[in-house]
Amino acid sequence: MDLASIIGVVGALGVVLAAIFVGGSFSQFVDVPSILIVIGGGFAATLIRFPLAGIGSAMVLGSKVAFSHKKVEPRELVEKITELADIARKSGPLGLENVEVSEPTLARGVQYIADGYDGDFIRGSMERERDLFLERLSEGKRVFKALGDSAPAFGMIGTLVGLVQMLANMDDPSTIGPSMAVALLTTLYGALISNAACLPLVDKLDSKFDIEELNQTLIIDGVMQIRESKSPAIIREMLIAYLPEKSRADFQDAA
Repeated sequence: MDLASIIGVVGALGVVLAAIFVGGSFSQFVDVPSILIVIGGGFAATLIRFPLAGIGSAMVLGSKVAFSHKKVEPRELVEKITELADIARKSGPLGLENVEVSEPTLARGVQYIADGYDGDFIRGSMERERDLFLERLSEGKRVFKALGDSAPAFGMIGTLVGLVQMLANMDDPSTIGPSMAVALLTTLYGALISNAACLPLVDKLDSKFDIEELNQTLIIDGVMQIRESKSPAIIREMLIAYLPEKSRADFQDAA
């Protein structure tokens, strides 16, 4: 679980809800027409931008990575790959069959080596899977970006709708309140959806995209070095380049 994402979203909504309950009644801030305009309009505009077949899976993957994706440190990957290289050097490729690997991409690469696949096949297959995963993640990021852009726009549209309704019925005081509620609450809903959820998730997915790209490339290089029967020490020295400068020095001291 990514606690930072969960705490951030819950905290932002919690602050707004606390201000609502302290200052008045929650029911004052619930307006069905405003919800329909912002949420319905925002999703409709997003559907126009993306193919219907991919928008659901893109949102699911984006949400999964943003909220529940476990971060794997490059240092842990280097240590695990070095350990696997040592096993392969002592017991041969078949010795890797009984090794438990928690990282899915690394586990797949190790299985390829144990099954005796050609190096070109292993690299091509793993690079293709990496690129397709990153493409789906990027699509999820674009979907959330579209929702973040559409929600405030439809909040403004709802504001205009409410003002038109209010001005058109100035002779009837009973309609002024509901029309003004639509005008103000649509702006509130649009700002909350955009700034408390969608746009922060876009930034989170941006950072995780970079992390995943680095980790997946590190794994591919490590698997290929094991496939070529390089010594664990050489593999470790090659993969240390993926670590940040401080972590690199600490890792070498520990080794």
